[in-house]
Amino acid sequence: MRDMILKAVAQPPKLFWGPVLPTAINAGIQVPLMFMAVGVGSVNPLLFVVSIISCHIAIVLAGAKEPHLSTMIQAFGQTNKVSTNLYKERGNKFEP
Repeated sequence: MRDMILKAVAQPPKLFWGPVLPTAINAGIQVPLMFMAVGVGSVNPLLFVVSIISCHIAIVLAGAKEPHLSTMIQAFGQTNKVSTNLYKERGNKFEP
C-alpha cells in the first residue's frame, strides 16, 4: 500500500503528457466553442485545432515545470472559501 501512495505523489496523472485538470479544462472549453463557431458562423475548424494544440503545448510546458499543477488548482479551490474566525484577527485563520 505504501508503494501506491508514493507513486501517486511522485507521479501525478497526465493526459497527453500534460496535467489532467488544465488539459481537461482546455478541451472542455475549446471543443464546444469550435463546434458552435462551425455551426453558427461557418468558421474553419482548422483554426481551433491549431489553437487547441498550441494551448496544450503551453500546458505541457507548464506541467513540466510544475508537475503538481492539477493538485495546486484543486487546493486553491478548497482554500478560497471564506471562513469565520473564532477570535478577532485579520484574515482567514482556518480554525474549526
